[in-house]
Amino acid sequence: MTRSNKPSAPSPRNAGPSDPRAEGRRSGGERPRAPRSQGVLLYGLHPVAAAWVNPERRFHRLLVTEAGRAAMEPAMAEARAKGLNRPSPSPMDRQELDRMLPAGSVHQGIVADVSPLMELGVEDICTEAADDPKAVVVVLDQVTDPHNVGAILRSAAAFGAKAVIVTERNAPETTGVLAKSASGALEVVPLVRVTNLARALGELQQAGFWSVGLDESGARTLAALDLSGRTALVLGAEGSGLRRLTMERCDEITRLPTQGPIGSLNVSNAAAVALYEVARLR
Repeated sequence: MTRSNKPSAPSPRNAGPSDPRAEGRRSGGERPRAPRSQGVLLYGLHPVAAAWVNPERRFHRLLVTEAGRAAMEPAMAEARAKGLNRPSPSPMDRQELDRMLPAGSVHQGIVADVSPLMELGVEDICTEAADDPKAVVVVLDQVTDPHNVGAILRSAAAFGAKAVIVTERNAPETTGVLAKSASGALEVVPLVRVTNLARALGELQQAGFWSVGLDESGARTLAALDLSGRTALVLGAEGSGLRRLTMERCDEITRLPTQGPIGSLNVSNAAAVALYEVARLR
């Protein structure tokens, strides 16, 4: 399946730079300066290694420290075994990588300049789910924190969800921060952006998904529902929760059995618990 994120223009899946051996070279063997990004900067071992072995991800450059290159060797060997076209790693000082990224980014000596993945629509998810009567997707109603969305992608990958669906507006861009939080899940779980969430829920329902909104006002807990079929778990932003129109389009509003002085969870934690509960009930 083609993974989500908007490309500036379609490109061959395994295409690389025209002369990857020339990447990062300078005359006289000097260590190259950090080049300007041509796409999206991913950083950290898990996000970059997952992208490196993804046939649908196009790489412009891989910038690494000596330790970073050593950490990437297993992924490089896997990509070679798959016959993927990848540029030669360019050596870079840690301080130069620091300057390329937001302050405090934990890059582990590994930064990749990549093209965005091709975009998917809800209709693509519905088509794939036609052969899976137990398909699960996660729908996020204006969740804006990239760390939360990344963590939800990671949980979605861990529990086998087909996609994470977000709104076009009031949702984070697919940056290195989000990819780092997803720890490689961005390469295996599509992040689908929609302009109208209510309409997207309608499309999912027509494809046989039971839309379950999570909110403290739910009369029943998630464990009390029959979730043996296709399920769309719908979660709202922290604080504001699900919007009224989104709740009206859900087939049922349910809740997690939280209690005590702190009765709510961070949205990424709530998504992980909900995904586990759906998996457990099956």
